[in-house]
Amino acid sequence: MEGRGTVRTGRATKTKDERPDLPGVWSAYGVLLQYLRKRAGLSQQQLADAIGYSLEQVASVEQGRRPAKAAFTTAVERVLEAGGVLEALQEEVDRAKLPRFFRNFALIEAEVVSRFSYDPLLVPGLLQTEGYARAVFAGHCPPLSEEIIDQHTEARLSRQKLLTRMPLAELSFIISEEALRDPVGSPDVMRAQWQRLLEVAASRNVEVQVMPARRGFHPGKNGPFVVLETHEHKQLGYFESQGVGCVVTETAEVSAFALRYGKLRSQALNVEESARLIERMVGET
Repeated sequence: MEGRGTVRTGRATKTKDERPDLPGVWSAYGVLLQYLRKRAGLSQQQLADAIGYSLEQVASVEQGRRPAKAAFTTAVERVLEAGGVLEALQEEVDRAKLPRFFRNFALIEAEVVSRFSYDPLLVPGLLQTEGYARAVFAGHCPPLSEEIIDQHTEARLSRQKLLTRMPLAELSFIISEEALRDPVGSPDVMRAQWQRLLEVAASRNVEVQVMPARRGFHPGKNGPFVVLETHEHKQLGYFESQGVGCVVTETAEVSAFALRYGKLRSQALNVEESARLIERMVGET
Protein backbone atom coordinates (compact mmCIF):
# COMPACT_ATOMS: atom_id res chain seq x y z
CA MET A 1 0.00 0.00 0.00
CA GLU A 2 1.33 3.44 -0.84
CA GLY A 3 0.29 6.78 0.65
CA ARG A 4 0.46 10.17 -0.99
CA GLY A 5 0.84 13.56 0.62
CA THR A 6 3.24 14.34 3.46
CA VAL A 7 4.42 11.02 4.77
CA ARG A 8 6.79 10.29 7.60
CA THR A 9 8.34 6.87 7.67
CA GLY A 10 10.95 5.33 9.87
CA ARG A 11 12.62 2.02 10.45
CA ALA A 12 14.61 1.16 13.53
CA THR A 13 18.27 0.34 13.05
CA LYS A 14 19.52 -2.56 15.13
CA THR A 15 22.81 -3.55 16.69
CA LYS A 16 23.90 -7.13 16.96
CA ASP A 17 21.79 -7.62 20.07
CA GLU A 18 18.75 -6.28 18.11
CA ARG A 19 18.48 -3.14 20.27
CA PRO A 20 17.72 0.13 18.47
CA ASP A 21 19.94 3.13 19.18
CA LEU A 22 19.26 4.17 22.76
CA PRO A 23 16.96 7.21 23.01
CA GLY A 24 18.45 10.47 24.18
CA VAL A 25 15.74 11.00 26.78
CA TRP A 26 16.94 7.88 28.62
CA SER A 27 20.41 9.41 28.84
CA ALA A 28 18.99 12.74 29.97
CA TYR A 29 16.95 11.03 32.66
CA GLY A 30 20.05 9.14 33.79
CA VAL A 31 22.20 12.27 34.03
CA LEU A 32 19.51 13.99 36.08
CA LEU A 33 19.11 10.95 38.33
CA GLN A 34 22.85 10.83 38.97
CA TYR A 35 22.88 14.54 39.83
CA LEU A 36 20.00 14.17 42.28
CA ARG A 37 21.55 11.08 43.88
CA LYS A 38 24.90 12.80 44.42
CA ARG A 39 23.17 15.91 45.74
CA ALA A 40 21.51 13.69 48.33
CA GLY A 41 24.91 12.23 49.25
CA LEU A 42 23.98 8.66 48.31
CA SER A 43 25.96 6.01 46.46
CA GLN A 44 24.28 3.91 43.79
CA GLN A 45 24.09 1.01 46.25
CA GLN A 46 22.52 3.17 48.94
CA LEU A 47 19.90 4.47 46.52
CA ALA A 48 19.21 0.92 45.30
CA ASP A 49 18.69 -0.27 48.88
CA ALA A 50 16.42 2.68 49.69
CA ILE A 51 14.09 2.13 46.72
CA GLY A 52 14.13 -1.67 46.64
CA TYR A 53 15.93 -2.12 43.32
CA SER A 54 19.24 -3.76 42.48
CA LEU A 55 22.52 -1.90 42.06
CA GLU A 56 22.62 -3.06 38.43
CA GLN A 57 19.18 -1.54 37.75
CA VAL A 58 20.13 1.83 39.23
CA ALA A 59 23.43 1.87 37.34
CA SER A 60 21.75 0.93 34.06
CA VAL A 61 19.19 3.73 34.39
CA GLU A 62 21.88 6.28 35.26
CA GLN A 63 23.89 5.22 32.21
CA GLY A 64 20.85 5.50 29.93
CA ARG A 65 21.02 1.79 29.04
CA ARG A 66 17.66 0.96 30.59
CA PRO A 67 14.51 3.09 30.79
CA ALA A 68 13.02 3.88 34.18
CA LYS A 69 9.62 2.41 34.92
CA ALA A 70 6.95 4.54 36.55
CA ALA A 71 7.30 2.67 39.87
CA PHE A 72 11.07 3.29 39.82
CA THR A 73 10.53 7.00 39.25
CA THR A 74 7.94 7.24 42.04
CA ALA A 75 10.32 5.59 44.49
CA VAL A 76 13.28 7.76 43.45
CA GLU A 77 11.21 10.93 43.66
CA ARG A 78 10.29 10.04 47.24
CA VAL A 79 13.80 9.11 48.41
CA LEU A 80 15.65 11.95 46.67
CA GLU A 81 12.90 14.55 47.20
CA ALA A 82 13.22 15.39 43.52
CA GLY A 83 10.22 17.68 43.39
CA GLY A 84 8.63 16.05 40.35
CA VAL A 85 11.45 16.68 37.86
CA LEU A 86 11.88 12.98 37.06
CA GLU A 87 8.13 12.40 36.89
CA ALA A 88 8.00 15.18 34.30
CA LEU A 89 10.28 13.10 32.07
CA GLN A 90 8.49 9.77 32.59
CA GLU A 91 6.01 10.16 29.73
CA GLU A 92 8.83 10.83 27.27
CA VAL A 93 10.83 7.93 28.69
CA ASP A 94 7.85 5.64 28.13
CA ARG A 95 7.21 6.93 24.61
CA ALA A 96 10.80 6.19 23.66
CA LYS A 97 10.15 2.50 24.42
CA LEU A 98 7.88 2.34 21.38
CA PRO A 99 9.16 1.00 18.06
CA ARG A 100 10.95 3.87 16.35
CA PHE A 101 8.66 3.99 13.31
CA PHE A 102 5.69 4.63 15.61
CA ARG A 103 7.09 7.37 17.86
CA ASN A 104 6.17 10.38 15.71
CA PHE A 105 2.60 9.16 15.42
CA ALA A 106 2.39 8.46 19.18
CA LEU A 107 3.45 12.03 19.86
CA ILE A 108 0.61 13.34 17.66
CA GLU A 109 -1.88 10.83 19.03
CA ALA A 110 -1.31 11.88 22.65
CA GLU A 111 -2.72 15.35 21.97
CA VAL A 112 -5.69 14.70 19.68
CA VAL A 113 -9.29 15.75 20.27
CA SER A 114 -10.61 12.76 18.31
CA ARG A 115 -9.29 9.45 17.04
CA PHE A 116 -11.21 7.00 14.83
CA SER A 117 -9.66 3.69 13.77
CA TYR A 118 -10.45 0.53 11.83
CA ASP A 119 -8.57 -2.62 12.81
CA PRO A 120 -9.14 -5.80 10.76
CA LEU A 121 -6.30 -7.96 12.08
CA LEU A 122 -5.76 -7.29 15.79
CA VAL A 123 -7.41 -5.60 18.74
CA PRO A 124 -6.12 -2.00 18.58
CA GLY A 125 -3.18 -1.22 20.83
CA LEU A 126 -5.10 1.39 22.83
CA LEU A 127 -7.51 -1.34 23.96
CA GLN A 128 -5.12 -4.25 24.45
CA THR A 129 -4.60 -5.92 27.81
CA GLU A 130 -1.06 -6.57 28.99
CA GLY A 131 -1.41 -10.27 28.23
CA TYR A 132 -2.65 -9.66 24.69
CA ALA A 133 0.01 -7.03 23.95
CA ARG A 134 2.76 -9.28 25.26
CA ALA A 135 1.52 -12.14 23.05
CA VAL A 136 1.59 -9.85 20.00
CA PHE A 137 5.19 -8.76 20.63
CA ALA A 138 6.26 -12.31 21.51
CA GLY A 139 5.17 -13.36 18.02
CA HIS A 140 7.36 -10.78 16.28
CA CYS A 141 9.56 -11.96 13.41
CA PRO A 142 12.51 -11.78 13.76
CA PRO A 143 12.14 -12.61 17.49
CA LEU A 144 12.54 -9.85 20.06
CA SER A 145 14.44 -10.23 23.30
CA GLU A 146 12.45 -10.43 26.53
CA GLU A 147 13.73 -6.98 27.47
CA ILE A 148 12.45 -5.42 24.24
CA ILE A 149 9.11 -7.24 24.61
CA ASP A 150 8.81 -5.79 28.12
CA GLN A 151 9.63 -2.29 26.90
CA HIS A 152 7.19 -2.38 23.97
CA THR A 153 4.44 -3.76 26.22
CA GLU A 154 4.99 -1.07 28.85
CA ALA A 155 4.95 1.63 26.19
CA ARG A 156 1.74 0.29 24.65
CA LEU A 157 -0.01 0.31 28.02
CA SER A 158 1.29 3.81 28.71
CA ARG A 159 -0.35 5.05 25.48
CA GLN A 160 -3.70 4.06 26.95
CA LYS A 161 -3.66 7.20 29.09
CA LEU A 162 -5.41 8.73 26.07
CA LEU A 163 -8.58 6.86 27.06
CA THR A 164 -8.96 8.86 30.28
CA ARG A 165 -6.84 11.96 29.61
CA MET A 166 -8.57 15.26 30.40
CA PRO A 167 -10.05 16.89 28.47
CA LEU A 168 -11.49 13.67 27.13
CA ALA A 169 -10.79 12.79 23.52
CA GLU A 170 -13.58 11.39 21.34
CA LEU A 171 -12.52 7.84 20.46
CA SER A 172 -14.10 5.38 18.05
CA PHE A 173 -12.87 1.87 17.29
CA ILE A 174 -14.20 -0.49 14.64
CA ILE A 175 -12.74 -3.97 14.99
CA SER A 176 -13.38 -6.90 12.68
CA GLU A 177 -15.05 -9.93 14.20
CA GLU A 178 -12.23 -12.04 12.77
CA ALA A 179 -9.69 -10.04 14.78
CA LEU A 180 -11.71 -10.59 17.95
CA ARG A 181 -12.00 -14.34 17.41
CA ASP A 182 -8.44 -14.96 16.26
CA PRO A 183 -6.65 -16.49 19.29
CA VAL A 184 -3.75 -14.28 20.31
CA GLY A 185 -2.40 -15.86 23.45
CA SER A 186 -4.22 -18.36 25.63
CA PRO A 187 -8.00 -18.66 26.11
CA ASP A 188 -7.60 -16.79 29.39
CA VAL A 189 -5.81 -13.96 27.57
CA MET A 190 -8.62 -13.72 25.03
CA ARG A 191 -11.35 -13.79 27.68
CA ALA A 192 -9.63 -10.98 29.59
CA GLN A 193 -9.27 -9.03 26.34
CA TRP A 194 -12.97 -9.29 25.51
CA GLN A 195 -13.86 -8.22 29.04
CA ARG A 196 -11.53 -5.26 28.70
CA LEU A 197 -13.31 -4.20 25.51
CA LEU A 198 -16.64 -4.25 27.33
CA GLU A 199 -15.24 -2.17 30.19
CA VAL A 200 -13.73 0.47 27.90
CA ALA A 201 -16.84 0.60 25.71
CA ALA A 202 -18.84 1.67 28.77
CA SER A 203 -16.84 4.93 28.90
CA ARG A 204 -18.74 7.98 27.70
CA ASN A 205 -15.99 9.07 25.29
CA VAL A 206 -15.37 5.65 23.71
CA GLU A 207 -17.35 3.73 21.11
CA VAL A 208 -16.50 0.16 20.12
CA GLN A 209 -18.14 -1.37 17.05
CA VAL A 210 -17.63 -4.77 15.49
CA MET A 211 -17.53 -5.37 11.77
CA PRO A 212 -19.26 -8.77 11.48
CA ALA A 213 -17.63 -11.64 9.65
CA ARG A 214 -18.78 -12.44 6.12
CA ARG A 215 -20.03 -8.90 5.58
CA GLY A 216 -18.65 -8.92 2.07
CA PHE A 217 -16.51 -6.23 0.50
CA HIS A 218 -16.28 -2.92 2.35
CA PRO A 219 -13.79 0.01 2.48
CA GLY A 220 -11.85 -1.62 5.30
CA LYS A 221 -10.70 -4.48 3.10
CA ASN A 222 -7.79 -2.30 2.00
CA GLY A 223 -6.34 -2.47 5.51
CA PRO A 224 -6.24 -0.72 8.88
CA PHE A 225 -6.17 3.06 9.20
CA VAL A 226 -6.67 5.90 11.66
CA VAL A 227 -8.23 9.35 11.30
CA LEU A 228 -7.16 12.01 13.83
CA GLU A 229 -8.14 15.57 14.62
CA THR A 230 -5.66 17.79 16.46
CA HIS A 231 -6.39 20.63 18.88
CA GLU A 232 -5.84 22.97 15.92
CA HIS A 233 -8.71 21.10 14.18
CA LYS A 234 -6.39 19.72 11.54
CA GLN A 235 -7.25 16.22 10.34
CA LEU A 236 -4.56 13.62 9.73
CA GLY A 237 -4.54 10.03 8.55
CA TYR A 238 -2.28 7.19 9.57
CA PHE A 239 -1.67 3.63 8.45
CA GLU A 240 1.07 1.08 8.91
CA SER A 241 2.22 -2.27 7.62
CA GLN A 242 5.21 -4.53 8.24
CA GLY A 243 6.93 -2.19 10.66
CA VAL A 244 6.53 0.96 8.56
CA GLY A 245 4.15 3.74 9.56
CA CYS A 246 2.87 6.63 7.43
CA VAL A 247 1.28 9.88 8.60
CA VAL A 248 -0.85 11.37 5.82
CA THR A 249 -1.54 15.12 5.78
CA GLU A 250 -2.63 15.86 2.19
CA THR A 251 -6.21 17.13 2.43
CA ALA A 252 -7.75 14.99 -0.30
CA GLU A 253 -6.19 11.81 1.08
CA VAL A 254 -7.32 12.53 4.64
CA SER A 255 -10.81 13.33 3.37
CA ALA A 256 -10.91 9.92 1.67
CA PHE A 257 -9.92 8.26 4.95
CA ALA A 258 -12.74 10.06 6.76
CA LEU A 259 -15.25 9.10 4.06
CA ARG A 260 -14.26 5.45 4.30
CA TYR A 261 -14.53 5.52 8.06
CA GLY A 262 -18.03 6.94 7.88
CA LYS A 263 -18.99 4.14 5.52
CA LEU A 264 -17.52 1.51 7.83
CA ARG A 265 -19.37 2.97 10.80
CA SER A 266 -22.67 2.53 8.98
CA GLN A 267 -21.87 -1.05 7.95
CA ALA A 268 -20.61 -2.30 11.31
CA LEU A 269 -22.81 -3.49 14.15
CA ASN A 270 -23.94 -0.57 16.30
CA VAL A 271 -22.51 -0.07 19.79
CA GLU A 272 -25.22 -2.08 21.57
CA GLU A 273 -25.13 -4.95 19.07
CA SER A 274 -21.36 -5.03 19.26
CA ALA A 275 -21.40 -5.26 23.05
CA ARG A 276 -23.87 -8.14 22.91
CA LEU A 277 -21.67 -10.01 20.43
CA ILE A 278 -18.60 -9.59 22.66
CA GLU A 279 -20.63 -10.70 25.69
CA ARG A 280 -21.60 -13.88 23.81
CA MET A 281 -17.94 -14.50 23.00
CA VAL A 282 -17.06 -14.22 26.69
CA GLY A 283 -19.86 -16.65 27.51
CA GLU A 284 -18.65 -19.17 24.93
CA THR A 285 -15.27 -19.63 26.66
